[in-house]
Amino acid sequence: MKGLMGNRSGFTLVELLIVVIILGVLAAVAIPQFTSNTEDAKIAALDTSLAEMRNAVELYYHQHNAVYPGAKKHTDGSNVASATEAAAAFVAQMTLYSAADGTTSNTKTTTHKYGPYLKKGLPANPFTSGQSDLLCDIATADISVAASSGTEAWKFYVKTGRLIANDGGHDTH
Repeated sequence: MKGLMGNRSGFTLVELLIVVIILGVLAAVAIPQFTSNTEDAKIAALDTSLAEMRNAVELYYHQHNAVYPGAKKHTDGSNVASATEAAAAFVAQMTLYSAADGTTSNTKTTTHKYGPYLKKGLPANPFTSGQSDLLCDIATADISVAASSGTEAWKFYVKTGRLIANDGGHDTH
């Protein structure tokens, strides 16, 4: 029989099955390591973004007579009346030049001499699919309160200056 088939060499089905099983075991061990590293990278990016934004908020606070961004309208410097107005004011006051009363301008002038504090806009929250939108709470005055709604990337408490990741799972960062 050996003469009829010639010298055929190759892997048997059992040998191929063993190789596939070994590759499956290696994949089962390696994949959780990669997902853990991805989570760690997201947390590091979140911590960096929060630190950058919190530093910007504190600088704004000190340059604007102890008033946090979003507390005054960016158009006329009057008090905000809604969370929507506060969010719009916060973004404008962080990304444009501002005056001491909170009004903003696209260009630096003798009146609008502060900022911009975030030159590239609000950073993306890595846990909200790259969203960078903001929710402002204009009512809470308790510094210990930090509860996310999970709908926007960031949440800012205008009266206390507290900024958190608003993704439902990383409020403590």
